[in-house]
Amino acid sequence: MENKIIKGFSKLSRIEKLKYLGEISGKGDQIEADLDYFRLNDLEQQSLLDEISENTLSNFFLPFGIAPNFVINNKVYHLPMVTEESSVIAAASRSAKFWADRGGFHAKIVSVEKTGQVHFMWQGKSDRLKQVFPDLKKELMCATHSLTTNMRRRGGGILDVSLIDMSHELDNYYQLHVSFDTLDAMGANFINSCLEMMASTLETFIHNQKDWTEEERECEIVMSILSNYTPDCLVECWIECDIKDLDGVYDGMTGEVFANKFLKATQIAELDVYRACTHNKGILNGVDAVVLATGNDFRAVEANAHVWASQTGKYKSLTKADISDGKFRYELKLPLALGTVGGLTKLHPLAKLGLELLGDPSSRDLMMMTAAAGLANNFGAIRSLVTTGIQHGHMKMHLSNLLNAFNANKAEKLMAKTRFAQSTVSYSEVENFLNTLRNTK
Repeated sequence: MENKIIKGFSKLSRIEKLKYLGEISGKGDQIEADLDYFRLNDLEQQSLLDEISENTLSNFFLPFGIAPNFVINNKVYHLPMVTEESSVIAAASRSAKFWADRGGFHAKIVSVEKTGQVHFMWQGKSDRLKQVFPDLKKELMCATHSLTTNMRRRGGGILDVSLIDMSHELDNYYQLHVSFDTLDAMGANFINSCLEMMASTLETFIHNQKDWTEEERECEIVMSILSNYTPDCLVECWIECDIKDLDGVYDGMTGEVFANKFLKATQIAELDVYRACTHNKGILNGVDAVVLATGNDFRAVEANAHVWASQTGKYKSLTKADISDGKFRYELKLPLALGTVGGLTKLHPLAKLGLELLGDPSSRDLMMMTAAAGLANNFGAIRSLVTTGIQHGHMKMHLSNLLNAFNANKAEKLMAKTRFAQSTVSYSEVENFLNTLRNTK
């Protein structure tokens, strides 16, 4: 593509955008054909999707699947998952089936507070600001009263406002630290609207302190924004069983041997940051897939999880394993701010369907389901790592992708699946097999 600044691109129609991209790339027919192929025949539905983002040319499809038979707190769920990675849904399903016979997944909500901040600069002695803070807090709550009416009516709203002195880190820097309960809503717009109203109220309040010096009556609002770090919006999920119930998890390995190898693997993820990163990625394989399928924000979820994993000052595993009194227990504690109303949850047709398949859960229920998916995927990964090795199952699932990459036909695919049923799958082995097959023909 030609390196050229595009001016006024957003003002062009979709057809004009395609034509423009075709001209500067020299691939106009290909671009138009490929992008049109992935647009819906339902014009009303496509119009809805077009307006979700900006400069939309087409749709980018990802597989929408189901991981069935999750027993969570003694109820059965079939979890919708959106992912492009081979073996994620298979691993989740396999773990769900394994634990369904061993008590299933257990989950509880620890807390549901979300956080927002007003960052501001103020010159003066902090004691003076702290002295008037009780009055300021009353004004802040009063100023946001109309914004929080509906949320308060449903049992949520602003939980608390505190003043944080950060001037020891940056000269004259302070925060209003605000906690919220947004119930089933994601709450981003609600939180940010409240914070901006608080910022304006703060500025006026400080300016009106008649007995303060002119310098003290100046307040610079730097920004008002929610935080995606929600350490007080927390879910805990765990699996547990007698060690003897792990017998047969792998041929020739007792439950005790398996449990001890599993424990060592999780301890390594607590000690070594290289392993911790991949370990936690395995959790997020499951978490992200449910988050995407229900129209939630997977980038916020990932950022939140990684900060939580680093809270001690060292990046660590999000899970812990324990063996005691003849029992095996594996748990995940995760900050997870999700919503089941607002955003794309009811706007995107597949997100809406995903939530309907779950029985239109509350945000608390969705938090527990999502945590279970994360723990299931991670358990499946560790189980493979300490038994067969990760590639054995993963590359079996990846075989279809490799065959499609080589444009294998139906007959070749059937023969390849038979050929690799009991042997290692690799790019070169699949290529050699197809070449031999085609040369023989």
